Amino acid sequence: METIEGVIVVTTETVPGYRIVEVKGLARGGTVKATHIGRDIMAALRNIKGGEVQEYTQMMAEAREEALRRMALSAKELGANAVVNVRFATSNVGSSVAEVYAYGTAVVIEKEE
Repeated sequence: METIEGVIVVTTETVPGYRIVEVKGLARGGTVKATHIGRDIMAALRNIKGGEVQEYTQMMAEAREEALRRMALSAKELGANAVVNVRFATSNVGSSVAEVYAYGTAVVIEKEE
C-alpha cells in the first residue's frame, strides 16, 4: 500500500483493513515525455553494445511517478481518500514521444472496526 499526495493507492480491488463507503469515479493522470538529444545519443551508443538503455528506463520511471501523482490529485479533487484498481497505459505519441497514463477508481474508505 502506497500513499501519494495523501491518497492511498493500490492495484487491488480493496484496501486491506478498510472498507469502501463511497465510489467517487474515475481518477486519472498522465504525462507525455519526449526524449532529448543527450539521451538519444547515449541510447544509440548503448544500442550498439546491447543491454538496458538506462536513460530511457529512468525517463519512463519518472513519467510513471508523475502520472501517479496527477492521478492522486485527481482523486483528491473528487473527494476521495484512496484509489483502487490502479493501472497504467502507455502509448507512442510520436517518434520519440511517449505518454504514460495512470488510472483507477477513486473511493472513500474507512478503517474496519
